[in-house]
Amino acid sequence: MLQPHETGRLRALRLRALQDAPDAFGSTYAEEVALAPEVWSERLKNQDQVWFVATRDGQDVGLVRGRQEGDGVHLQSLWVAPEARGRGVASELMDRVIGWARDRGAEHVELWAVDANEAARALYRRKGFLPSGKVMALPSNPALMESHYVLSLIFRDARAEDVPAIVALIADDAVAAARTGEYGPRHQAAFEAIAADPNNELIVAEIGGEVVGTAQLTYIPGISRNGATRLQIEAVRVAAHLRGRGLGRKMMDWCIARGRARGCVMVQLTSDKSRADAHRFYRSMGFAQSHEGFKLPLV
Repeated sequence: MLQPHETGRLRALRLRALQDAPDAFGSTYAEEVALAPEVWSERLKNQDQVWFVATRDGQDVGLVRGRQEGDGVHLQSLWVAPEARGRGVASELMDRVIGWARDRGAEHVELWAVDANEAARALYRRKGFLPSGKVMALPSNPALMESHYVLSLIFRDARAEDVPAIVALIADDAVAAARTGEYGPRHQAAFEAIAADPNNELIVAEIGGEVVGTAQLTYIPGISRNGATRLQIEAVRVAAHLRGRGLGRKMMDWCIARGRARGCVMVQLTSDKSRADAHRFYRSMGFAQSHEGFKLPLV
């Protein structure tokens, strides 16, 4: 991590990055080479941002910045020198920013990636970043488009040890309590079946080590809609003490991003007719009540 007195080191690395990869950044070499010394100094004194440097054999070969923005951290200025590429340096630098974000209690890490830079986008996908759907022209070269990606620090795939908490969340509901029951072997077997199915995902929201939300995602390939895949979202729950605070909306946004990353053309869900509050919530997110649902119990 660069210290406030290392302005010369930051300037040298940043300017080298801008010269080496001019189409990877929002600013240009011409803009930043002209910056006054106090601007570089302020970049290192700002308590809401951090700069990490990667070194190999005593030489600086990589740079990245993390900047706190509200409840998230913006990962910016990621660059690795040509002589150090292909050695995991970029991944290590990203891990430093992600760790810094967790330490500050951030809910997510976000970044922008130039669409033409497939190597960078592949790295971001491997690290768990999902496209938000936002796009814009690169400020330094409007001929290039860039896309927005987000890594949640709250939402993740469920693990076997989460199942009792998931069952409790789903059962804490007047509609679902009787049909869910208390945690037992059948729930664990269901989790194992979901985990083994590439078209099913069980996800959770975790805050302070506590599982406080859950949903199940099912990817449905179909002949209809020209062979497109749809995302079905079910069993959406948020812990009672956190309802009305925006967690459900954030979880739905994250689930939708998962569907987008899988190439889904539509997100769909059903909701019990008695859940008026849930219906208002889904409508506020842009869902339309387009169909009538039918169920036939077999047991």
